[in-house]
Amino acid sequence: MVVSVSHVLLLTASLLAQASPWWEHYDSRDSFLCPRLGRVQLERNNAQASLISGRSRTTAFRDDSPLPGVRYTNQRMTLILQGDLLTIEQLPSRIECTRTERV
Repeated sequence: MVVSVSHVLLLTASLLAQASPWWEHYDSRDSFLCPRLGRVQLERNNAQASLISGRSRTTAFRDDSPLPGVRYTNQRMTLILQGDLLTIEQLPSRIECTRTERV
């Protein structure tokens, strides 16, 4: 089987886009299926979370809100994790995603 260098570079770039830096020490990685977004991945620990959608990555930090769910926020959005449901909130928009896999 002959594989071109460009295919190897594209595959490597794709894999790197899906992996977080080693120093972030995410404890869990979950996959969710979202309307309009498709499959997203949420990597998280007690202090922060990283939402990966395609080649984009957004980092949010833990919010100790008294509201239900585990919440992570940044200037653009709030991520709310409740059981198998992930809500991506960019007011006035809300997207509800369902967990498909826990790694």
